[in-house]
Amino acid sequence: MVGAQFIPGRGDTAPLPRIPAEPVPPPRRKGGPVLKVAGLVAVAVVAGLVWWLVRGGPAEDSPPAAQAPVKEFQFVVADGPVAATDCAANSYGQIKQWLAQHPCRHLSRALYTTSAGTARALVSVAVVTLSSPEEAQQLKKLADTDGTGNVNDLVRDGTATIAGAPKLADGDYLSCTNGAAVTIVLSAFFDRHADDRTLRRISKEALDLAPGA
Repeated sequence: MVGAQFIPGRGDTAPLPRIPAEPVPPPRRKGGPVLKVAGLVAVAVVAGLVWWLVRGGPAEDSPPAAQAPVKEFQFVVADGPVAATDCAANSYGQIKQWLAQHPCRHLSRALYTTSAGTARALVSVAVVTLSSPEEAQQLKKLADTDGTGNVNDLVRDGTATIAGAPKLADGDYLSCTNGAAVTIVLSAFFDRHADDRTLRRISKEALDLAPGA
């Protein structure tokens, strides 16, 4: 079939040329970036849940760091430490006899001074290291008994010369064990100052001056 033709002179109007229609763009997908972000968030949540399950639940709060107790007294070395291996030779009384039968491995002795207000105190710290914790307990029990003697402090045996030094054997006595070691503390005030409670607090803090305390 032949379509209508335009013949000049007949008064017909020529047909208008066809304009091709512009291509219609595909519709945009709404929420594309939003969906991507939501997907990432979901992945992060799942990863966090898996990690939580692997770790066994919520992490426990870390315990607060232990703080060292505040010291009441400041100790200054007055003499020593003096080391020895013959504890019997540096002792007296029943302690000397016991140490002759149970030789020690090491002896360390030192003197310190400290102040409590206007009063000054002299402190002796002796550490006797024995062969076993059992021997340390035996020596402590004997030393804790009145009238059994003791380890010589550095003033008593003449090793140290301190002007106006008090007689430590007449002051406060305190001891403790740490494994195979026995620490013996003797404290006394200068100038015959008397304060038993304060002297006991000085002795307790002086126990920490022993090596390994």
